[in-house]
Amino acid sequence: MSEVQTKIAALKKYLETQIIGQEDLVNKLLITMLADGHVLVEGAPGLAKTKAVKILSGCVDASYNRIQFTPDLLPSDITGSEIYVAQKGEFSFRQGPVFANLVLADEINRAPAKVQSALLEAMAERQVSVGGKKYALPPLFMVMATQNPIEHEGTYNLPEAQLDRFLMYVKIGQPEAETEHKILHLIRGEDKKVQADLFKPLGIDDILTARSEVLDVHMSEAVEEYLVQLIIATRHPERYNEKLTGQVLYGASPRATIALDKCSKIHAWLKGRDFVAPEDIHAVVYDILRHRIILSFEAMAEGVTTDKIITELLKVVPLP
Repeated sequence: MSEVQTKIAALKKYLETQIIGQEDLVNKLLITMLADGHVLVEGAPGLAKTKAVKILSGCVDASYNRIQFTPDLLPSDITGSEIYVAQKGEFSFRQGPVFANLVLADEINRAPAKVQSALLEAMAERQVSVGGKKYALPPLFMVMATQNPIEHEGTYNLPEAQLDRFLMYVKIGQPEAETEHKILHLIRGEDKKVQADLFKPLGIDDILTARSEVLDVHMSEAVEEYLVQLIIATRHPERYNEKLTGQVLYGASPRATIALDKCSKIHAWLKGRDFVAPEDIHAVVYDILRHRIILSFEAMAEGVTTDKIITELLKVVPLP
């Protein structure tokens, strides 16, 4: 393993001691950060979503801002605005909370479309335009947006085209009893000595170096063909399984192909390998495809979910 791989492994190990029972969330956050993307996380309140991003920002010497989305929020509350400075007799731009390395957009579906669009534009363009001027966001810029699945009153669901801008859509569940005990022990401070010995903070340059190393991970032609066939199968599932005829309205876009390629390489790199195996694709495929497959009305009426469609496709698309 390279020096930066060792550092990232230490970071992952430390995060897992701080965010108990959410190993998958920790892994997906690291993959998203190394892929220079953004992640949408859905889970009930109290599952350490906010804590995960806050701890991660402290572990990589990065700035962190949290935005609580509410129905009365304005786009300028996120991007910033020009303010008249009387002493100078001119307007000055005051940066909004989006100007940070890691941004937590808490309950993004609480705010109306204009506010959501302002954040999503910053995510896609990596810049903010105010008063005819463009202001660049930092090289390390990641948004983790959250959604609460148990409340839908007074919410504004993200349109499918905007969901596609998120690299991953991660769903997290409630912990088991054993994990609940570990959480209590952590909060009581019984593991402080163990935690202090596990981690040495990283610099932003380490993250940028890791992104460069990931590009060297090899993907064979056979594995690449398998990846592409999985994407094609989401668009024409009836070619692979007649039972799926009429269940998918729209399949995944080419953005999904790019995301699956990049994230599978990062997963392999995190495992210490310099090549991609089918298991790396399987490890990230649900989080990349679940928000990029649009089901037909008939499928939704029958209780079919995108995760079920992905499971069926994994069964019928031949392995390399």
